[in-house]
Amino acid sequence: MKSPDNPKFWIIDEEAAQVVRNVFKMCIEGKGNETIARTLQENKVLVPMAYWQSKGLGRGGKKTQSNPYKWCKTTIAKMLAQQEYCGDVINFKTYSKNFKNKARIPNPKESWSIFKDVHEPIIEREMFEHVQELVKKQTKRRPPKAGNGEKNMFTGLLFCADCGSKMWYHVRHNKETTYFFSCSNYKGDRGTCESTHYIRADSVEMIVRAELEKLARIVTMNEDAFANLLEEKVNKDIVKEQKLIEQSIAKATARSQEVSRLYERVYEDNVNGKVTDAWFMELSHKYEVERDELKKKILELNQQLAKISEVCDGKEHFLSCVRSFAEMNEVTPMILQELIEKIEVYAVEGTGLNRTQSVVIHYRFIGELDMPENFDKIKVNTRKGVEVEYLASTKTE
Repeated sequence: MKSPDNPKFWIIDEEAAQVVRNVFKMCIEGKGNETIARTLQENKVLVPMAYWQSKGLGRGGKKTQSNPYKWCKTTIAKMLAQQEYCGDVINFKTYSKNFKNKARIPNPKESWSIFKDVHEPIIEREMFEHVQELVKKQTKRRPPKAGNGEKNMFTGLLFCADCGSKMWYHVRHNKETTYFFSCSNYKGDRGTCESTHYIRADSVEMIVRAELEKLARIVTMNEDAFANLLEEKVNKDIVKEQKLIEQSIAKATARSQEVSRLYERVYEDNVNGKVTDAWFMELSHKYEVERDELKKKILELNQQLAKISEVCDGKEHFLSCVRSFAEMNEVTPMILQELIEKIEVYAVEGTGLNRTQSVVIHYRFIGELDMPENFDKIKVNTRKGVEVEYLASTKTE
């Protein structure tokens, strides 16, 4: 809200800010926009317009509402995309064609003017960016048939190791109710993957719990040594990635400059009559398209380069999440989303008592990590006749 001392400066409205924090927290826990909206409605949280009216604040929009607690999923989506919560001020998000036309037209993001860290943030930037990643990954899929309608906390984290497709969550009712995941691209379901990559949901939870317990023991035994190991690996990966990106930027920049020279040359040839107008139009269009593509590529690479510096803070966040797990000793959606990037599931190998299955865990923030030798691979007997072997991989995406 506007500061009473300076209308151009924003201060936090703590009552409303807590609603914003809860919305972001529920998103990280894996809840969809419709579920978040329903939760707020059940808890009788006022929608923004009703809240503004209760505070005597004038805002545009529909003034009368039959139910002041009825949240809409589009409102949730808009809140989750609001970068201003990070403390930023963004100008030119919309524009009008002329002063006579009152309609506002959305501006492309590259035309925005962003001023970072102008006011106190409600949401940490790292959490905001994490939510943007989650929103991009969201896929609309109905809950499993005959299930309880609840989304499993591992939904969206499991991927087929062979084809890269997402694993879908299912419920089967035979003698006992079984909750499991399988490859969404399996050829038996008109896909192309050779195996279902079937794995039970309780198996995944046992594997992840065992891995997090292992990390918690390492941190508890010698946190300083583990932190140093993380720092060494993160710095090594940063230098390697930074070098690759800088090489790509240099290559794209050189090509962009060459295209500009070619454009100037063909223009001069056209003026001097060496190149026909038709040929000039075709070449100039070709160079213009390539130059735009290179400009976009250089911008994206520079953004990647800027994000590398933020990785350094990732190891501290990683340690903090492991400590949180050690204190609670419980696998929660929040812990999963904070620590794990994805989990790759391989097809089952062997038969009978020799059946094994590899599950590779990819963590967020940190690079590939060699664990101490006294913490070997763990084999988990998830059910009779099936032994699951998993590998802890800390490869960032």
